[in-house]
Amino acid sequence: MTKQGFRIEKDSLGELQVPENALYGAQTQRAVDNFPISGLRMPRAFIRALGLIKATAATVNHQLGLLSDEQANAIVGSSLAVSAGEYDEHFPIDVFQTGSGTSTNMNANEVISHLASQASGLNIHPNDHVNMGQSSNDVIPTAIHVSAALESRESLLPAMNHLAETLEKRAVELKDVVKTGRTHLMDAMPVTLGQELGSWAAQVRQGQARIEAALERVSELAQGGTAVGTGINAHPEFGDRFAAQLSETTKAPFKASSNFFVSIGTQDAAVELSGQLKTYAVSMMKIANDLRWMNSGPLTGLSEIALPALQPGSSIMPGKINPVIPEAAAMVAAQVIGNDAAIAIGGQSGNFQLNVMLPMIALNLLQSIELLANVSRVMADKAIAGFSVKTERIQAQVARNPILVTALNPVIGYEKGAAVAKQAYKDGRPIKEVASDMTDLSDEKLDSLLDPLAITKGGIHK
Repeated sequence: MTKQGFRIEKDSLGELQVPENALYGAQTQRAVDNFPISGLRMPRAFIRALGLIKATAATVNHQLGLLSDEQANAIVGSSLAVSAGEYDEHFPIDVFQTGSGTSTNMNANEVISHLASQASGLNIHPNDHVNMGQSSNDVIPTAIHVSAALESRESLLPAMNHLAETLEKRAVELKDVVKTGRTHLMDAMPVTLGQELGSWAAQVRQGQARIEAALERVSELAQGGTAVGTGINAHPEFGDRFAAQLSETTKAPFKASSNFFVSIGTQDAAVELSGQLKTYAVSMMKIANDLRWMNSGPLTGLSEIALPALQPGSSIMPGKINPVIPEAAAMVAAQVIGNDAAIAIGGQSGNFQLNVMLPMIALNLLQSIELLANVSRVMADKAIAGFSVKTERIQAQVARNPILVTALNPVIGYEKGAAVAKQAYKDGRPIKEVASDMTDLSDEKLDSLLDPLAITKGGIHK
């Protein structure tokens, strides 16, 4: 010990001081010293995946006769503890580090080596044993894919399903509530609230399908490709056995990459998944803004619905209540769209046989998944499930909507319809009253043609 609180560790570059109680070694400490950039660490989901990768690799190397029972058991146990989050404080490296993520891979190797050596009484080496058959260049891309796939399947897709189901339930409840449709933010033909919510539900369902399709490529793993894609220093069966073992452990459908050069040299699958997350974010922005408009008022806005009152809306205006959940959702959407731009730039940085923006891609991809999962549940539970409908106001708006005259076009023609609409708008009178004055249609016929609920069903009246 050179001074209290530190110990001496060494690597191929020489000796340096490491905090006495740290489970990591020299290479991790060098990265901590070299990258005091953001204070952001690799996400929990990524460390979980990294621990699973190390445990799976040790299991496969044991199956192949490359590790003893004692070595494998010690590495697997320590790796699973890392995966479970028991040692997150020993992963201090900044996200903005070496582009391959080598520092974080060696951080895991050193921590697991330390724990496994303590548990077994053996000399478990970080490179020779924990990293056996692996390279940072296939471990980190694999960790991106595994973490993104697991978080999507376990968190995001169930949350999207919950939002879609909540929307579908409310759509059924409100299937006969007719409101004014709007195009260009101007009054248009009527729709039902059920149709409006049903369209939002369909957006969410389509987003699910897009993400599930992208996960097919994300489920292909780089592990077994080692440094450049040739598989150097890995057993020929390692990649396939690794994917099969990890699938058994996680119950997720992983498989070895069909082309290790693609999986190490590019991040195309992550870019694709991010693009589908962005698409869902765009859908979320549309839904959030529609809710904000419909809730606007309460006196001078559209005031079609009232979102749940969750908190005071102003520090100066008493009684003001704001649409805080849709606003939060819109901000999430903006963040995810920005994350996608960063991931796209990162994906362009596959230079020859290695992408060199892997940690940044991991951070943004996992943040997008987490944000969208969380906000989907918040939107479902705190906005969609509990909003009330201002039925009387909606009905009054529909009755005075001059665009209802569109339903008369097949009977009186477009030109006559335009004249009726202009007069109704000028007089501020219901369209039926004006049409009764300006056409020879009976009240019964007008009631039939201008029935708002019937209009929402489509079709032509003769």
